[in-house]
Order: sequence, then C-alpha cells, then structure tokens
Amino acid sequence: MAMATAISRLQLLRPPPPPATSAASFLPKYPCPTPLRPNLHHKRFGSSPFIRSGSNQPSEAPRASQSPSIVGDMLDYLNESWTQFHATAEAKRQLLAAGFDLLNESDRWELKPGGRYFFTRNMSSLVAFAVGEKYTAGNGFHVIAAHTDSPCLKLKPKSASTKSGYLMVNVQTYGAGLWHTWFDRDLSVAGRVILKTGDGDFMHKLVKVKRPLLRVPTLAIHLDRSVNSDGFKPNLESHLVPLLAKKLEEASVNLEEKISQPWSSKASHHSVLLQVLSEEIGCCIDEIVGIELNVCDTQPSCLGGVNNEFIFSGRLDNLASSYCALRALIDSCKLTGDLSNEQAIRMVALFDNEEVGSDSVHGAGAPTMFQSMRRIVDCLANKYIGECAFERAIRQSFLVSADMAHGVHPNFSDKHEEHHRPELLKGVVIKHNANQRYATSGVTAFLFKEVADIHNLPIQEFVVRNDMGCGSTIGPILASGVGIRTVDCGIAQLSMHSVREICGKEDIDTAYKHFKAFYQTFSSIDKKLSVDY
Repeated sequence: MAMATAISRLQLLRPPPPPATSAASFLPKYPCPTPLRPNLHHKRFGSSPFIRSGSNQPSEAPRASQSPSIVGDMLDYLNESWTQFHATAEAKRQLLAAGFDLLNESDRWELKPGGRYFFTRNMSSLVAFAVGEKYTAGNGFHVIAAHTDSPCLKLKPKSASTKSGYLMVNVQTYGAGLWHTWFDRDLSVAGRVILKTGDGDFMHKLVKVKRPLLRVPTLAIHLDRSVNSDGFKPNLESHLVPLLAKKLEEASVNLEEKISQPWSSKASHHSVLLQVLSEEIGCCIDEIVGIELNVCDTQPSCLGGVNNEFIFSGRLDNLASSYCALRALIDSCKLTGDLSNEQAIRMVALFDNEEVGSDSVHGAGAPTMFQSMRRIVDCLANKYIGECAFERAIRQSFLVSADMAHGVHPNFSDKHEEHHRPELLKGVVIKHNANQRYATSGVTAFLFKEVADIHNLPIQEFVVRNDMGCGSTIGPILASGVGIRTVDCGIAQLSMHSVREICGKEDIDTAYKHFKAFYQTFSSIDKKLSVDY
C-alpha cells in the first residue's frame, strides 16, 4: 500500500513529457487527480521528491540551490485543514514532531537561548518561535505573520429548518466570499464540538465529516430564463441555504427517541446531523453540548494544469502562506547549529478572523503577538538591568505580513495597473499602497528584496489602480500596534475568495525558500542599513 501511494504521488508531481504532434497527445495525462497521501500521521518532513520545472516555465533569475519541494506536504496540509481549528491543530502536530515545546499562556514560562517553543489560542491561532543561541536582552524578533481563516459558511446557532419537505441547514456568511461559487458543490461540515464527559467535565474535540452531506442547488434555467443575461444574484438569506436531507417523519421520530436528556441546543440542530457528528466522533448524542461548525467543500486539493503547474484548492487564502511560513521556521532551525550564530528570535504568528477585520481575542487586532514578545524578553532577560529591553527589541524587529496576492487575470487584465501585474509562477509579490492599506515602505521593501537578491529568488510588485478600492491585511494592524517595521507580501493567485482557488505550484517552493532565507540571513542584512542615525 505504501509503495502504491508513493508511486501515485510521484506520478502527480512529475511533469508529463513534452507534447507529441498527434491530437491525442493534447489530452490531460491525469484527468482525475487524487489527493496526496491521505494518511498524514506517518509522514516525515522533507520526504517530498524534487519537483522539476516543466518546459513551459518562464525564464527568470537563477534559482537558489535545489532543495526538496514542499508542495506535496502543503497539499496534505490543505486537505487536513478544512477549518481554522484543523489548520492550527495540524500546525501544532508538526511543531511537536519537529521538537518544539508546547507552552500554555496561563503558565509560567521558562525559556532559554537555542530553545524552540509555541502556544495556541482558541485552537485557531498560534505563535511559534526559536531563540537564537547568541540572543541578548534587547535583540529583535524576525516574524512572519499570516492567518488561518478563509471565507466560508458557518452554521447559525439555530440551524435546523424545513422547506417544502426538505431538512435545511441555516448558515451565515463569514467574510467576503464569492458566494455564487458555493452553489452545486459537494459540501460537508467540520469544526469543533464540546463534549460532556462521564465525570461531569467538558472536552473540546475537532470533527470533520469527509463525505458530502450538504448541497446548495441552483434553480433550473427553465424557471429563470434571464439568469444568463441579467446575472446570478441570489439572496444570501433565503437562497444560500444548504439542503441536508428529505424529511422522513419516521426516521426523525426514532432518532429523537435516542436523545434521553435533550439540552437546549439539541432542538436547534437537526437530529440526523447530530447523529452524523456523534458517529464521526465516536460518542453518544447526549454527550454533545456545543458545536461550532463551518460548511466545507469536500473536493480535495490537488495539482492541475496540463503540466501540473497549478494548485487547485479551497482556502489557499491564506493557508498557503501559513504553511510556507510554518515550514520555513521549522526547517530553518531543525539542524544542530542552525541557531548557533543567531542573535534574534525567529517567529511565526498565525491569526484567526482576518477575513472579518481581525477584531477578536484570537485575531491580529488582539495583543497576542506583542504580549508573547514581552514575555519572551522578560523570560530571557535573566539578571539584565537596563533601560526598556522590550521597546529596544521592537525597534530591531521586522515583520513579514504574508497574505495571498492578486495575480493578473487573463480575461480581466484591465483590472490591474498597467505596470504592476503579478503573474503566477514568477515569485513572491510585494504589495504597495500609498494610503497604508498595506504596511510596506520603501525601506522594508528594499530589505525584503535584498533577501531575494542574495538567494537569486524572483520578486514581483503590486499596486492597485487609482480608480479602484484596495483590500488590506493584518500588516497595518500589527505595524501600528507597537511600531514594528513591516512588509506586506503574498503568493499570486486567481479566484481569490472562491470556494476553489488557483495558485502556481512553483510559487509555493519560491515563497518557502524566500521565507527560510529571511530567517537565516536577515540579521546580517539589517546591520548594513542605517536609517535613523
């Protein structure tokens, strides 16, 4: 079985041979891509085979030295991470496997130079860090920050409803999604539940139902003849309601009888849905006392394009950035000696709720990252007696705000500013905005580009048109929090905020190399530039 899985994976990752001249040669070699390595819990880091560039790759600056691709591992991460909770849990698993020590924000911390640590908050946000062995009080933090959430549908507190003899699930929209893309998809639910244990305690547990449970059907064109001319404009309250089952009175009655001690919320959700959750978790329905569920697309993340040059997946915004940052931190300090000459602290911060403004206890608007920085400085100060070690550390720190970027759309290229049209497969994109929707400055852009130049990595730049609005990121929020130097960047993608998005396979490895190089070389680069003197 393991050999078959390995062969299947190599077939997916290896580009096909150059096309022949016959018509048959233009048929896709892999018409039905499958997810890579469904069993995540036995993989080893760095086990991905090399990914060789296809003949259609654009000519660019010379690449950094060849290293194993992380694309296969990222596909595993995407397929595991249906929700922000699962993304954080998988990051936690990988950090523990890499030797990082788990901290609790409620406990007293004991840290030391050369140590590697992390903690989670709400199981939807995470901060991980590695302390340089030459760290002294007042030295800076080198941080890459991203977010774990994506636009989706979430179950309402009272989700059970019926329409025309169907069991329906009431949902609310989360973030600015392209909601028309959620119609006619094979959907399911994932998230977390609170269970009551036999001794009266309560337990938090993640759940993911992998088989299709839900669907939002579109209206037949025979009943809406003008849809193609006037556009599809569904009412998000009344039309975007997933169908769960045909109402079966006998089955519903029998299932209700299984609930011996109904709690207030049980009447708020269909019994058949609670039954599915209990079977997935392996508990009784009576043990479920709380749920927080997202609606998720069941189609696996996979490679696509005639040369497998693309990644087709949901939640690329922003799990692609999150994984590249996480993996870069892990790999930049996993070998003996990786931290021996480091004077700074390398950090990853993954936040929830960016898609709705970051104003939550586990979002970037909360002081989570800066509270942890202050605690780290205090823990490592030992007997240091001096002036404002934390404030001096912030002035020596640098933040990379990593969020996906708008690649130029071949059918809507006029939506991009003429001279700033990022392309897929051409490297990380630095985002600029004079009105501070992005936190990039001339200095921070230069420093981040210098990392790329030293390692022969391609770089692109993006500016929105003056006659269009501009989105934002966690960059300005964090930059203004305590005045940390920040650059906003991202991986170019198409179909942003769709249920199914697209990015370039090679860009994942480029971003990983850029982030890893940032951790390994930024200390030496930063010393060469003086601005305030």
